[in-house]
Amino acid sequence: MLIIENASILQFFVQPDQVERWEQDIVICKILNPTPAIEANSYYFGHPEWGLNYFAACHRDERFVELWQAVIGNWDGKVVVDIGCGPGNLYASLKEFCGEPDLLIGVDVSLGALKMARQLGYTAILADAHNLPFVSEFADIVMLNACLHHCDDMAKVLQEAAKLVRPGGLLITDHDPQRSAYQLKGLGLLLWQFRLPIYRCLKRGGHSTTEEQRWGLATEVHHQVGDGITSEMFYEVLEPQGFVVKVYPHNHTVGAEALKGNYGRAFWKFRLAQRLSGINPNSPEAALSLMCVATRTA
Repeated sequence: MLIIENASILQFFVQPDQVERWEQDIVICKILNPTPAIEANSYYFGHPEWGLNYFAACHRDERFVELWQAVIGNWDGKVVVDIGCGPGNLYASLKEFCGEPDLLIGVDVSLGALKMARQLGYTAILADAHNLPFVSEFADIVMLNACLHHCDDMAKVLQEAAKLVRPGGLLITDHDPQRSAYQLKGLGLLLWQFRLPIYRCLKRGGHSTTEEQRWGLATEVHHQVGDGITSEMFYEVLEPQGFVVKVYPHNHTVGAEALKGNYGRAFWKFRLAQRLSGINPNSPEAALSLMCVATRTA
């Protein structure tokens, strides 16, 4: 990866008036509105033990890598921005398959997570995704993986991210919950709620203790029953900015086939909860996640 001096990063990509200070080669930008969600994300993902648990457990499986690799192809020689990068899961999963970007910028509100990401090769910038401190249209690829639902205003964050994409560049989002899949009620809702004590008993990643689980759930602002993202949001936000938008519903059991319309099957617990709620688990509306791949026209 090309090593670019910090002063050069500030000169070409970051608006200087947004910078508050430097800390261990990490650019600290102003956060104008530190909401409870921002504070929860900062604390949880920056926790030395919880951050490592998240890094080890999430977004590292074979199907995840296959899907993202199919979308990105090769990012050699490109400027890549990973918004909501956390401790660096996305690059850690893809670096063996997609080559080396010339510059990989990681943005997050958690200083502890950025310190972990920095060790992987990210150029780390602490900033609020609702108010990104960058100049416009400089990035070849902008990625938001499992990011939007952690933010207070998902449409605003998507709009901010879109500004960074150069003509011909890609904006990619994934692993945010599809709203229609989480319209749970009755027995389906009870089953969904019962998963939390089971996760604690199993010491599942992100749920090893009551406190870790509580803080982890506090970060997931829009991963609630009846909440989540919609296909319409992507089209409404991105098309006016000159993007060609494609949205792919998918479950986490399918890889690159999701790009061909195969949305796969959710695990049995989700399917049962959906059936008990009157949702057809075999429908695209029941797919747990939406992936958006948007190309900015020249």
